[in-house]
Amino acid sequence: MLPKTRIPHFILLFISLTWLSCSTNKNTFSKRDVKKSEKLIGLQFSNKDIDTLYPYLKRNRSGFDSLRKYPLGNDVFPAIRFDPTPFGFTIPEQQSGTEWNIPDNVEIPEPYDLLAFYTIPQLASLIKNQKITATELTKFFLARLKKHQPALQCSISITDSLALEQAKRADNEIKNGKYRGILHGIPYGTKDLMAVPGYPTTWGAAPYKDQMINQTATVVKKLEDAGAILVAKLVSGALARGDVWFNGKTKNPWDTTQGASGSSAGSGSATSAGLVPFALGTETLGSITSPSTRNGVTGLRPTYGRVSRHGVMSLSWSMDKVGPLGRNAEDCAIVFEAIQGKDKNDLTTIDLPFGVDWKKDIKNLRVAYLKNDIEKDTTESGENLRNALKSIKGLGIEPTAVEMPKDVPYRGFDIILRAEAGTFFDELVRSGGVDVMVEQDQRSRANSLRQSRFIPAVEYLQANRQRQVLIQKMQDLMKDYDVLISPTFGNDQLLATNLTGHPVIAVPTGLDKKNHPTSMTFVGNLYDEASILLLAKAFQDDTSFDELHPPGYID
Repeated sequence: MLPKTRIPHFILLFISLTWLSCSTNKNTFSKRDVKKSEKLIGLQFSNKDIDTLYPYLKRNRSGFDSLRKYPLGNDVFPAIRFDPTPFGFTIPEQQSGTEWNIPDNVEIPEPYDLLAFYTIPQLASLIKNQKITATELTKFFLARLKKHQPALQCSISITDSLALEQAKRADNEIKNGKYRGILHGIPYGTKDLMAVPGYPTTWGAAPYKDQMINQTATVVKKLEDAGAILVAKLVSGALARGDVWFNGKTKNPWDTTQGASGSSAGSGSATSAGLVPFALGTETLGSITSPSTRNGVTGLRPTYGRVSRHGVMSLSWSMDKVGPLGRNAEDCAIVFEAIQGKDKNDLTTIDLPFGVDWKKDIKNLRVAYLKNDIEKDTTESGENLRNALKSIKGLGIEPTAVEMPKDVPYRGFDIILRAEAGTFFDELVRSGGVDVMVEQDQRSRANSLRQSRFIPAVEYLQANRQRQVLIQKMQDLMKDYDVLISPTFGNDQLLATNLTGHPVIAVPTGLDKKNHPTSMTFVGNLYDEASILLLAKAFQDDTSFDELHPPGYID
């Protein structure tokens, strides 16, 4: 809950003034400047009011300059922290651990390149049974990354030396009977918002292309502890926006005339093309679900606070989440189990176990669907979703028709993300570094950061009060269900669930007539990733959409 803070209206004015946008010197401003700024915030004060508040504004300007003399590290969160918990909410009972099935009958494929599209359990079988070494598997994926990077532009750093060192260690451990588990010896990539010592952490943006952070992101450390092997730092769209980065545009392997979507563009593209078995991404407002859809992979966005963001660039402290993109729901569950959990370095994380009972009867799941949103979608994506819904009904599930919360100011919520992003990148804007970013149009991150200086503090807090109302309305919707089936795009679900912190999984539903992938989304209750993973796996076991891969990536 946000604190009950009373902020005088006149404080809105100095937040909206043009002189706040980038200057840190002692530029003066007049009462006439204050009067002009009223139109930006939709208020009007008398000349007497402005005479009275003018000295206050000058004192506050001095206070701003004073604050800027004290640098803040990337890991410093605001003292006000977001809590997604609604009134009357009880955290679902959690299973501790999952029994992963590593099959014994997996063989090296023919042709060999089919190995690129094996699932984690299949690769784990080859590793555990020593039919392939971690070093051989790592070299295989390193070679694929180098071969396809020129066309796809999906990686920023290929981590050869680190990967081969980790693979050698994995081989020695496995040979000596120290098998860490299903991720031991499995290569992966991580979005380049996550710090890895010895390699640039560029955030996809020109001002940071040489940035070195001597820190290991918690999620990277957890995967290292599980025995996974980091082979690449993959493209993030510039400062977690879109698929354009400082050196190009990441491509969709299904159609390289398209971008891969973002901002986990590299993670989606590389996983889809079989350059990595899985990848980590981040989402604030669609950055896992969108590239998962565009590139035809499965992407899990966990509950807010389930996965640590320590060592990960912040875009919005109250909205950012870290999650996996993989071949299917089971792969996402395997990775999620490894990376989730309490982290002392991230105060938003929660201490809960995680596990999935794959033997649970899915007919016991309480499932709802956004009937009107699904039926009104006349595109091929909508048709594929309706066919997917028939498949789900064929599993013995009869979903209940529901609607997203109404009477909600959805258009006003964007200022939350923009204000928080503007705060994190305050120095970039004030220094003028934002001017060297590649994209500078109206929809660019650079433009978004500049305009964030004109968002009044009062409106930011009012948006968060409305957010609390939305949280409660989502609780009223979800309390009777375990899973909500929704279109991935084209309705209010994506924005709403990113604001409320609910977990979602984007699941492929096939291809349209242009051979572009389509998807649907399963929404779960807070901290109940298990239910959406269970239904997603059942759907994928019954269909073959998750087994599709783009043509041209097998020799």
